[in-house]
Amino acid sequence: MATIQRAQDTRQSTYFRSERVSTINGQFFFSTREGTLEGPYFSRDEAERQVPRYIARMLQSQAILDSRDRDSALS
Repeated sequence: MATIQRAQDTRQSTYFRSERVSTINGQFFFSTREGTLEGPYFSRDEAERQVPRYIARMLQSQAILDSRDRDSALS
C-alpha cells in the first residue's frame, strides 16, 4: 500500500499496487491509472517496455494542451 499524490490530484488517496500487465486471450495489456487497457502486445516484456513510452506520450500531450491554453489566454 502506498500513499501517492500526483500534481493533478485534488486530494490525497491511498492506492494499492497491483500487477499492471494482464493477459487476455494470450495477448498482453497494461492498465493505466486512467482505467484504460493499452495493447495488445505479444509478450509481457514488450508490454512493460511500452509503459514509459505511454507515460511520455501522456506528458507530451498535456504539455501541448497547456501551451495551447496559454496561447489562447494571451490572445
